[in-house]
Amino acid sequence: MKKRSIIRTIITIVVLVGAVALIASTLKNNKKKNAEKTAVVAEANGDIAVRVTPVQKQSLALDFGVNGNFIPGQQLDFMAENSGRVTQVLVDEGSTVSKGQTLAVIKTDQLNVDLESAQANYNNAIKDKERFENAFKTGGVTQQQLDQARLALSNAEARVAQAKIKIGDAYIRSSINGVVNKRYIEPGAVVSPGTKLFELVDISRLKLQVTVNESQVANLKVGDKVKIKASVFPDKDFAGTVTFIAAKADATLSFPIEIALAANPGNQIKAGMYATAIFDFPAQAAAILVPRSAFIGSVNSNQVFVAKSDSTASLRKVIAGRVLGDKVEVLQGLQEGETVITSGQINLSEGSPITIVK
Repeated sequence: MKKRSIIRTIITIVVLVGAVALIASTLKNNKKKNAEKTAVVAEANGDIAVRVTPVQKQSLALDFGVNGNFIPGQQLDFMAENSGRVTQVLVDEGSTVSKGQTLAVIKTDQLNVDLESAQANYNNAIKDKERFENAFKTGGVTQQQLDQARLALSNAEARVAQAKIKIGDAYIRSSINGVVNKRYIEPGAVVSPGTKLFELVDISRLKLQVTVNESQVANLKVGDKVKIKASVFPDKDFAGTVTFIAAKADATLSFPIEIALAANPGNQIKAGMYATAIFDFPAQAAAILVPRSAFIGSVNSNQVFVAKSDSTASLRKVIAGRVLGDKVEVLQGLQEGETVITSGQINLSEGSPITIVK
């Protein structure tokens, strides 16, 4: 027991010594940093220490690449429009279907009865109209009674047409050329209006879905040609065309873009695959670019401080253009050869004396 107590005491002493050494090291580092700051202030002789960068024209590199996934050219969820029991399912998952092909059949017994009843009412309405027309010629009925007979015939005809439509809806037909991606029903299942029956996708046409930021979307338009690199085929280049550009940014302030794949030999590219869209732009004229940090508060402020030759700061109103990473294009307000302040602006006002820290 005494031996264990001695060991614990030794461990405690070692831990305490280590903690003291760590505290001493931290204090030493803080002292060094404070000394550096004091040296800067001393060097400034009471002036405000700032960092600067020269204003110069630079070439604009607008090329960029963004990642995304391929999606089907068209995807449809087929829903039941009538209630009934499924009697036949004619396709399975993975089946290729064509437009107009019957996919499944819903029991039509009741629908056939409804059609027969509607047809019988229609036949009676025809006979009634003929009788009223003959009676009207001899003055046996009024014009109003004849009009009502004609209206009844029109309504009966509409009910026949409606019954035929319902019978037609009992045969679930594809409205696109594509592949059955999901089948949600089995023979014998009872469905009601709105029940999901199939998911069809058209993979003959694929689209690459990506998102771009505001500075990138400003240079894009529908119809632009894009080079596409699929991750599973790194040695192959695919071509695409921009077919959609969102008119509004999403919750992340990005703009969804869709790029139609021009060709897909052998259906090598599959929906869901990962790819990169590479946007190439012609060479742009050189423009004045300054660091984003030069702006007071944010780029939207359109204000920067310029370091004057008499070692004072001057507040300058500018017009900002495109934001290109950590650089901002300045359309008006700065001239090449001037110097903008990139740090220390929080302490500045018009005419403040400054010392440039390198």
